[in-house]
Amino acid sequence: MAKLYFRYSAMNAGKSTAMLQVAHNYEEQGQTVRLFTAAIDNRYGVGQVTSRLGPHRQTEVFDADTNFLRIIDQKIACLLIDEAQFLGTVQVQQLHKLAQVRGIPVITYGLRTDFRGEPFPGSAYLLALADDIEELKNICTCGKKATMNIRVDQDGKRIKEGEQISIGGNESYRQACGRCFYSE
Repeated sequence: MAKLYFRYSAMNAGKSTAMLQVAHNYEEQGQTVRLFTAAIDNRYGVGQVTSRLGPHRQTEVFDADTNFLRIIDQKIACLLIDEAQFLGTVQVQQLHKLAQVRGIPVITYGLRTDFRGEPFPGSAYLLALADDIEELKNICTCGKKATMNIRVDQDGKRIKEGEQISIGGNESYRQACGRCFYSE
């Protein structure tokens, strides 16, 4: 039975690396997979899934107008989606339907919350609809488990207000445990 999976974490836990490894595992067995990432994420170029460890791969992109039910028209072994926090609520419903009705496993990877501690709409729906939810672990600078994300400016000072979506990597964000998130 196919499932909708949501694998989430704070920043820097290896979500993209894990997705690239899953794709490799399927393809090494001669299976067909399709990979997507958010068009809005252009840190390494549009349509690039890039691990901070180095592995990268060109993928398809999704945006607010992407209809997964329409574009996933053939039987594939697995659908993999990076930056799943940027999915729309209708898109998450489409992914759930792909798994439940069409029998295509869908594995999504993304952040659960933004730098203010608020859920991304796509992540909130994934938490509600996913058949399997897994937290990928990471650590805070203090050594405790990181569950939150902090946005910082060019001087490393914390930013507490602003738009939910602001694309950036290690220069703009860092992971933190709950205690450090609230004490800064």
